[in-house]
Amino acid sequence: MKVRIDPEICIGCGLCETTCPEVYKMKDDKAVVIAPVVLKEAEETCKKAVDECPVTAIFIVE
Repeated sequence: MKVRIDPEICIGCGLCETTCPEVYKMKDDKAVVIAPVVLKEAEETCKKAVDECPVTAIFIVE
């Protein structure tokens, strides 16, 4: 599984980094993906971050 964040939509709330720090990190005032491929162990929390993003800026790329 892969994910991406649309920087035009991201508001920099940091929820994704808090939920799944193995995949997301705050850089300046936006979130970025730090794992090119999400490891199996992090898939559940990664999907939770996608679902909980308040502005729907995170997308799963299959």
